[in-house]
Amino acid sequence: QVNLVESGGGSVQAGGSLRLTCTAPGRTLSSYGMGWYRQPPRRAREFVASISSSGGAITYADSVKGRFTISRDDAKNTGYLQMNGLKPEDTAIYYCGSGGSWGQGTQVTVSS
Repeated sequence: QVNLVESGGGSVQAGGSLRLTCTAPGRTLSSYGMGWYRQPPRRAREFVASISSSGGAITYADSVKGRFTISRDDAKNTGYLQMNGLKPEDTAIYYCGSGGSWGQGTQVTVSS
């Protein structure tokens, strides 16, 4: 089921930053945990980060620890993924998932 919307992707040089946003038109995100995943070219989708419904439990993939920060603002019904220190290997389509729903993804391209 697809009814989340990601935005904020783009093309940046290595070392740059992007902030991805996930919104849920017509539904409430606050009841659910949220996760960010990515699918690099010619590879399977992989976990990036997750945050619990309360925001108290956060997990990151080892590859992004210390560079990416997941957060949520339930008042705005929005989730975020702040990505700093981007590397070419971060190039992928990024998806958010919550409550069994997914977005269509946003492309992130990092050039060296």
